[in-house]
Amino acid sequence: MLFPIKLYNPYRLKTLSQFKNIVQKFYINTANQKSMVLESLVSPFKVKHKPWITLIIGFLYALIAVFLGNWIFKEYASLLIVFLTVAAAIPFMYITIKYEEQIAAKNKERITAVKEHAPALAAFVFLFIGFVLAYVVCYCLLPLDVVQRSFHVQTLTIQAINSKITASTSAKMIAFKTILFNNLKVLLFCIIFSFLYGAGAIFILAWNASVVATAIGNFIRTKLSYIASLAHAPSVAAYFQIVSIGLLRYLTHGIFEITSYFIAGLAGGLISVAMIRESIYTKRFSTTMLDAANLLIIAILILILAAFIEVWITPALFH
Repeated sequence: MLFPIKLYNPYRLKTLSQFKNIVQKFYINTANQKSMVLESLVSPFKVKHKPWITLIIGFLYALIAVFLGNWIFKEYASLLIVFLTVAAAIPFMYITIKYEEQIAAKNKERITAVKEHAPALAAFVFLFIGFVLAYVVCYCLLPLDVVQRSFHVQTLTIQAINSKITASTSAKMIAFKTILFNNLKVLLFCIIFSFLYGAGAIFILAWNASVVATAIGNFIRTKLSYIASLAHAPSVAAYFQIVSIGLLRYLTHGIFEITSYFIAGLAGGLISVAMIRESIYTKRFSTTMLDAANLLIIAILILILAAFIEVWITPALFH
């Protein structure tokens, strides 16, 4: 039992401040405990100067998730592998965001938000790349039936996005507003998830990693099948054969969207940790809020660029 009644009976609390202090101590103690091996391996203190370490950790997270997802519930593997990846990565995300909030509050010299939180952003990017690499390896090497089952929902998502791009060229301004509005909704979800669950935005990031990996893996697998057919290896060509879904068409704007969600997730996480750790009347709280606001502005600007590319650039390149 986490809170013994004798010590933490809510009815004994005289003020909201007392209750907040209890919650604050619980979060701090939980984050500092190294009860899991993976949490110890991905401590933000260890990866501050070596963010590439998180690439390896992210690769292992996603690789294990793919095999467990197909082992536990095959019918829902395409969603379960994302959930399992998220479950493994959330401790690291929360501890890293908490650490970045402490750095932001202690730093007396005001610098740009992105520069100040560059170590955390770099760690998240490498974690994302690790997810993508693991999913790509699985997509390229696993049997066709396992691939179709593991990445079914992701494939449908890419096909819907690509068809939307083609259909929107006749009314570009309407399409631009629609796409931007949809992307802003996802951005808002990132902020809300991070605010309510500390590092909840990792779900959005892991989902995008699986979608990007599906596009990349599909491209590689299609080319491997083509090369095998040219080399007169029909059995190898048949193993890798799969319907192409269009890699570059998706990635031209998808990379910018994912970057924006990364930044928004970090901003939401900073707000969440600041709400738990600090009083709203302290200078540290206002400092963290300023950083979060700057990060959100940057994320929105990147989303506007992504929508512009999706409506005007992508159709011109892949007409």
